[in-house]
Amino acid sequence: MKRISSAALLFTLAAQPLAAEAPPYTSEAPIAYMKDLSSGAVLYDKGGEKRMPPASMAKMMTAHVAFRLIQRGELKLDTKFTVRPETWQKWHGPQAGSTMFLSPGEQVSVNDLLHGIVTLSGNDACVVLAEGIAGTEEAFVAQMNQEAERMGLTDSHFGTSNGWPDEGVTYVTARDLAKLAEGTIQETPDLYKRFYATRSFTWGKTMGGADIAQANRNPILGRITGADGLKTGHTEEAGYGFTGSAVQDGRRLVMVVAGLTSFNGRIEESVRFMDWGFRAWKAQPLFKKGALVETAEVQLGGATEVGLVAPRDLAVTLPRTASSNIGVKVIYTGPIKAPIKKGQEIAQLVVSTPDTPAQIMPLVAADDVTEAGMFGRLWNGLKSLFG
Repeated sequence: MKRISSAALLFTLAAQPLAAEAPPYTSEAPIAYMKDLSSGAVLYDKGGEKRMPPASMAKMMTAHVAFRLIQRGELKLDTKFTVRPETWQKWHGPQAGSTMFLSPGEQVSVNDLLHGIVTLSGNDACVVLAEGIAGTEEAFVAQMNQEAERMGLTDSHFGTSNGWPDEGVTYVTARDLAKLAEGTIQETPDLYKRFYATRSFTWGKTMGGADIAQANRNPILGRITGADGLKTGHTEEAGYGFTGSAVQDGRRLVMVVAGLTSFNGRIEESVRFMDWGFRAWKAQPLFKKGALVETAEVQLGGATEVGLVAPRDLAVTLPRTASSNIGVKVIYTGPIKAPIKKGQEIAQLVVSTPDTPAQIMPLVAADDVTEAGMFGRLWNGLKSLFG
């Protein structure tokens, strides 16, 4: 059964009633969504659950699948894949959209292909990587959809590795794109840092033999302090979109805008939106990493309870001008059955404020709890029986 800790409700912050409403913002984008990953608070949601074509923002999933394979040791950055002539024929020239300028028969490392995907938005790089990993693009797309299911992207489906228009087979929501960005940042942080903040990348040569250098299209890189990702997208059907992230003073925001009508409009709205997220909101610290928040009952374990601790510094996101009491409660399904691993997420800290939806944060086990033997179970049963 689900347990709610009343003891945690004693934890409050500040003493004055709320003085300010949620900071106002009007997005120029038809779809706009922002989440503070530090607290889990959704700061803005305009059409966040509306299905839409992602255009090149689909490449975030292509990179994510590759990152996970690298992390598990199933793919190496220095592995080289050969550009099939058929792939080059389809994905070169003006009709093929953004390109890395690969050449037929060329051998290209996974490292360089990922730069071609993330920095240059190369449609050709996506297909070469997909075919190299899975044999065919179709087989790789199946892996993309499996990963989407694992991550809980319930309103997303992929039909290509690069987001090329496919008559509606590929669709996402802004909420799912933010969740995908969050997963990449948290699950593969080293690879995220290695690839997403690269300002430019050079690959291929012009007809005259000069190197081709292309800049990252990320509209907030160099314009917002702490910006380090993620991916733009544009087709006639989708308009101009962007999924971005930046971190300032320990707060990491993820934003999505979609359906904008111009390249410059995407730059202006992305910068304005992210700037608002940092300036209009603040983080109120709750618990330091490792702090004991509460305890949970344990069933059939060598101990009858286990500490619930913060896995990282936990904070609640509030309007910058707000002062409020904050409702805090711990929820878990219990008693929690042993065995339990130290660091295992077994409960949630739910923070309520007047101006935001509930902000839900993980709590983890403070220690290992092994299964109790027969005599241990009898002893724990007797202790429970007699209070």
